[in-house]
Amino acid sequence: MAPGSFAEYTVVPAHAATPVPAATPAYLTLLVSGATAHISLKELGGLEEGKKVLVTAAAGGTGQFAVQLAKKAKCHVIGTCSSDEKSAFLKSIGCDRPINYNAEPVGVVLAREYPGGVDVVYESVGGAMFDLAVDALAVKGRLLVIGFISGYQTPTGLSPVKAGTLPVKLLRKSASVQGFFLNQYLSEHRASMDHLVKMCARGDLVCQVDQGNLSAEGRFTGLESVFRAVEYMYARKNTGKIVVELPHSVNSKL
Repeated sequence: MAPGSFAEYTVVPAHAATPVPAATPAYLTLLVSGATAHISLKELGGLEEGKKVLVTAAAGGTGQFAVQLAKKAKCHVIGTCSSDEKSAFLKSIGCDRPINYNAEPVGVVLAREYPGGVDVVYESVGGAMFDLAVDALAVKGRLLVIGFISGYQTPTGLSPVKAGTLPVKLLRKSASVQGFFLNQYLSEHRASMDHLVKMCARGDLVCQVDQGNLSAEGRFTGLESVFRAVEYMYARKNTGKIVVELPHSVNSKL
């Protein structure tokens, strides 16, 4: 989580380290992705039994946790993804309605199957997906922005949205949009990690890792493969959290 993390070795203060039961890649998924999903939904999501929750990029590193945590709160979960294989993965972790946006238009599915809207959106894509999510909000719905990967590679770092229509859309529904950046919630990180590590160790939480075994050039091993791993992520090919294996069984996460 600190600058210089793409290294074979790094030194961190003991208070910033998290004890884990085993040195396996699964626990790396929790540091940023798991904690982001857990803290944001806990602090801002207002999850209750029966609520409808939409998770974008649901089969990705952080989406997988939002799906599972919302299900544990007894919500109905909808998740967007880019392939039938990812849809199958989402079903395996409890997603009630996976939507492969390359096979079904997300907006059409949401309007047809959820005419009353969704109560909470966990949004990490930005751009057109953000606009669809705003349109899908129910009365008093909440949209949590935890990222905008569609804009990360643009020169300005921006993900274009139809911001001009946003005030009236929110006003008509008494809905809200709120950003969540983990760095502003670090006081909650230790407790969140302790909770998530225990869940993972008990088998109560799937921590899906993608080490690039299905990529064209194979498994992500060594610092030189970091570039491939980043491109793999931007191409939306990963299922779960991407992990690059470094020498001496030291792992670095993306």
